[in-house]
Amino acid sequence: MPHVHVTFLGTGAGQCVYRAHTAIVLDWDDGTRVLLDASSGNSALRHGAQLGMLAQDFNQVLLSHHHGDHMGGLPYIQGQRNSTNPGGPPLQVYGTEESMSSVQRLFQATNARQRVDQDGLHTASGHRAALWHPTQPGQWVPLSPQVRARAFPVNHIAGAVGWRVESGGLAVVFSGDTRFSPSLVEAAQGAQLLIHEAISTHRDKEDADRRAHSTASDAARAAAEAGVSQLVLTHIDSKYHFNPQPLVEEARRSYSGPVGVACDLYQVSVTGG
Repeated sequence: MPHVHVTFLGTGAGQCVYRAHTAIVLDWDDGTRVLLDASSGNSALRHGAQLGMLAQDFNQVLLSHHHGDHMGGLPYIQGQRNSTNPGGPPLQVYGTEESMSSVQRLFQATNARQRVDQDGLHTASGHRAALWHPTQPGQWVPLSPQVRARAFPVNHIAGAVGWRVESGGLAVVFSGDTRFSPSLVEAAQGAQLLIHEAISTHRDKEDADRRAHSTASDAARAAAEAGVSQLVLTHIDSKYHFNPQPLVEEARRSYSGPVGVACDLYQVSVTGG
């Protein structure tokens, strides 16, 4: 049976002061490692190193959107890759056209010695260090002979997507940042694991909507309508860092399956049925 091990290197909302920003690692049983979002600063590197995951171990990144708390760590990851493994394989970065345009500007702004073009990144020595892969929602991306991924639109900002990553009948779905999105429900049908943001409870629904985010009840509704096997909440705001139980309790009122709240360095394994 297919198997995936999930590691949360960052689980905090953009304004959370207690957690690193979003970065999630999927380790599939064929050896494929996928990084969902890249956090900000060097937090993905720091937390990854605690678990033996080094920069050169991240070869494929799926971006949900171009906010800094989801993609700002890319130059740090690539810089460390180049430092420890110069001449190694290029980092493969997937995202929408909006995300890829922002990635180009980010690398242009952070290192003048690098040459950035519409296709990728060259180091000062001329080595192709990264490749950009503009991806349309609905397009399947082969990440290995066994693992593939598909982006789907969500309700956050222009160009924001979630991702469905699957292998051999086992599917993990990542919401990215979003309000409740019917497109996510469609994309998550029958998945074994839904990783969904939950910035607040329904009590703060108006604020969540204003910030284009989901409540725990929104996430649970998506999980229930999609028929997923397990729900893990992430993108947690400061208010719920020390006591996320209200998020769990609210989610359980709408979704009958297992509900968890991720924290930095949280890990979970999922096996296909």
